[in-house]
Amino acid sequence: METKKITRVSLSLFFFFLSLNLVLGGVPVSPNRTTVTFDIGVILDLDTLEGKKASTSISIALSDFYITHSNYKTRLVLHTRDSKQNVVGAASAALYLVKNVEVQAIIGPITSAQANFVVDLGNKSQVPIVSFSATSPSLSFARTPYFVRTTLNDSSQVRAIAAIVEAFGWKSVVPVYEDTDYGNDLLPYLNDALQEIDAQIPYMSVVPLLATGDQILKELAKLMTMQTRVFIMHMSPSLASRLFLKAAELGMMSIEYSWIITDGLSNLLSSMNSSVIGSMQGVLGIRPYFPKSKELDHFKVIWRRKYLQENLNIETANPSVFDLWAYDTVWALAMAAEKVGRKDSDFLKPKTSDIPSNLGALGVSQIGPKLIKAVLESKFKGLSGEFILVDGQLQSLAFEILNVAGNGGREIGFWTPASGISRRLKVSSTNRYSTSKANLGNITWPGESSIAPKGWVIPKNGTLRVGVPVIKGFGSELVAVNRNTTTNLISVTGYCIDVFKAVMEKLPYSISYEFVPFQNVSGSIAGNYNDLIYQVFLQNYDAVVGDITIIANRSLYVDFALPFTESGVSMVVPVKGDERKNAWIFLKPLTMELWFATGAFVVFIGFVVWILEHRVNDEFRGAPSHHLGMIFWFSFLTLVFALREKVVSNLARFVVIIWIFVVLIITSSYTANLTSMLTAQRLQPTVTNVKDLLQNREYVGCQKGSFVVELLKSLNFEESFIRFYDSPQDFDKGFSLGSKNGGFAAAFDEIPYIDLILARKYCAKYTKVGPSYRTGGFGFAFQKGSMLVPDISRAVLNVTEGLNFSKMKEKWFGNQTSCPDLITTDSSTSLTLDSFWGLFVIAGVSSLSALLIFVALFYYDHRDIWRQINPENSLWQKIVIMGRHFDTKVDNEAPGTPNVEVTSNEASPNNNAPNVEATSIEASPNNNAPESSPSNSSHTGGNFSPLEDQHTLADQIS
Repeated sequence: METKKITRVSLSLFFFFLSLNLVLGGVPVSPNRTTVTFDIGVILDLDTLEGKKASTSISIALSDFYITHSNYKTRLVLHTRDSKQNVVGAASAALYLVKNVEVQAIIGPITSAQANFVVDLGNKSQVPIVSFSATSPSLSFARTPYFVRTTLNDSSQVRAIAAIVEAFGWKSVVPVYEDTDYGNDLLPYLNDALQEIDAQIPYMSVVPLLATGDQILKELAKLMTMQTRVFIMHMSPSLASRLFLKAAELGMMSIEYSWIITDGLSNLLSSMNSSVIGSMQGVLGIRPYFPKSKELDHFKVIWRRKYLQENLNIETANPSVFDLWAYDTVWALAMAAEKVGRKDSDFLKPKTSDIPSNLGALGVSQIGPKLIKAVLESKFKGLSGEFILVDGQLQSLAFEILNVAGNGGREIGFWTPASGISRRLKVSSTNRYSTSKANLGNITWPGESSIAPKGWVIPKNGTLRVGVPVIKGFGSELVAVNRNTTTNLISVTGYCIDVFKAVMEKLPYSISYEFVPFQNVSGSIAGNYNDLIYQVFLQNYDAVVGDITIIANRSLYVDFALPFTESGVSMVVPVKGDERKNAWIFLKPLTMELWFATGAFVVFIGFVVWILEHRVNDEFRGAPSHHLGMIFWFSFLTLVFALREKVVSNLARFVVIIWIFVVLIITSSYTANLTSMLTAQRLQPTVTNVKDLLQNREYVGCQKGSFVVELLKSLNFEESFIRFYDSPQDFDKGFSLGSKNGGFAAAFDEIPYIDLILARKYCAKYTKVGPSYRTGGFGFAFQKGSMLVPDISRAVLNVTEGLNFSKMKEKWFGNQTSCPDLITTDSSTSLTLDSFWGLFVIAGVSSLSALLIFVALFYYDHRDIWRQINPENSLWQKIVIMGRHFDTKVDNEAPGTPNVEVTSNEASPNNNAPNVEATSIEASPNNNAPESSPSNSSHTGGNFSPLEDQHTLADQIS
């Protein structure tokens, strides 16, 4: 034992003299080498723990650097000044160092508030201000080009904090921060990060930096009255220590609470008092990750020994990450100084006559621009990891997530921008981003619980106060408040109540609740539904359950969970009887317009076919009455595909083929529609659309007190034409009276109410018609920002998608499948002309085309007759003459064979030769035309000469 004790003493003495030699003696310099001093200012709060620790780190860094770099020609000389823990002292120290000492750079100051003043002096004198602890986002290299941050920007941690919030599903957090630039500057960045994960900030707790104990207690008591139980603390260690001690006194470090501290506190946990650490058990925090190394372990040993030597009254201490950054800052400046070197005169002094004040007497550093550039280009492996500056500030690859347990914080995971939360450090950009809490180690929560808090509670007595409407008569199946006259106890039943109870059972935690009727002293409802919703906004109720429709203006005052009923407002009208008993139902498949169009085309097609077949087909010849009968006979036979007459002409065949195609489609559609009408019960609505009601100035009905009144007004219904009903019986009575006798022709109501009315006993008398006017459906209302809403919405989905939901609905609404098939469309089921106009166009164009071709060919074959008609004859006389030729039977129409016109329909019994009738045209009304030449008696184009018998035809015309 004595040997071991002597050995420990010997080692202690060895390290003591080694450290003393490094600090006091410095590095031996070769007598042949000349060194150049480089003045550097240091501004620290020397009376604070952080200032003393930083001073130790800076001193060790300077010694270590020149031991390692003994060949450097430059050597930093530190000039330390105390900032007296205020911005004035920091500014005064900086002014002294720049004006009197003419330092080339300043390390510090400690706080962001002090740095805000000092950086202006640095910009004016071109002296770089390099701070290892000023983390405020308001300080930036872009705004102050001579400010370098060798620590992390506070805004770099907000995504890591948001990832923790998202991992545990917390949807509401309250920032607790000090009322300084350090505290305030983080809030905009934190708010943006939380918005990205849909987390709300219902309240921001601001605590003065010098707050008394009573002020802290008052603010914490206010937090206890809120539902949110997740707090993000961002403040200096001194204020945070006092606040955690008070929070522990009030019981705010118990099971239901969650606390997250930012890196400003996490980095200094090792410096906090043990009583403060004891009050912080279960707190989560983040801090920059720095890799372990032999150099770091050696530094910690040297640092503790030197710090204890310089501060004899302190029992123990450990370097924080700020002390590591202070160490690396000295190395970066020493490297930059060697790179830049130094001139004989480094400061340019202003002229004496131009000095209006002490600030005006400041010189301007000539090597400042080069020095700041050299510092920004620094890149080496320091104690805190890779030292890389981007945009004038240090970059971090990862944050360590810690849990305060025991004597300090223990690591439970990591966060990186690429991978999110992980149990082991992952820096590869190929990893998938994750915010799963399963990636974290075991966590001890406040109250020594192993179960993560849900992040919110029901305030006051812990029982959810649920307001319900008092409904009498109409809608009692949805919500009914019943009072036992004997015990005076209230029971609430109904479809909405059953759904709410089922939803509460689906929650992953248990919540007690009580129903509170919204009624006055007389037992009636104490207002309309908007008044009931407003009671939630006034926090008289925590929630409202019932037939509450989700509409826009109500969502301004409350938050709704997902709807549990079908949404929309629809129109209800009486129905007509079964149309299968109608004697004229065979006319229903087609509209009147389609019937007329079909009939007109039947006659037109018959006429066209007669024209095309009259000259060549004996079936289409005869007396005039026979012609008319043939036109109708032939056309109507096409409707039933029972043609008996042979069609000879190719043009007629073309027309008939097209027409038969049209007839096939029309008859098939007619048959299908008639079959549907005859095989299914069809209850037709008496009114099909809102336009008919407005045009006929009909009265309409709606439920009393419903928001549907405003909807009807928006549809241009006058308020005087709106009548109300209170019960299903009033609903039926209104339709029975009718619009002209104090009732209404149609009723508008929400779909759940309509289903309730129709399912009970009126499904055979009324039906829904027209479009549905969309609403949000029935939903449960909660206070704005209530943490219950997301969980309730998920539970609603689980209930409505479950098997028991249909049974629940059938219990209160009945079996709706027993109702007959109702027509719910706003249009007739008859086929309209719009469905077939394309077919009629095809038939009409083809028929007219065939007719025009026939007329053209006929004129071409008889063009000589037209030319030889007396010009003095009227147009009608010319048409009659051509009509006589048209009426003439053509015996043969084969191509290349003359067409022989005959006047008799009888053929010769022996040789089938036709009886040829020669015709002639009179030259003038007085029959003085000369005899035709022999050449005119020959056939032209297959026709007989029109001049063979002028006298006979002239007599017929006259």
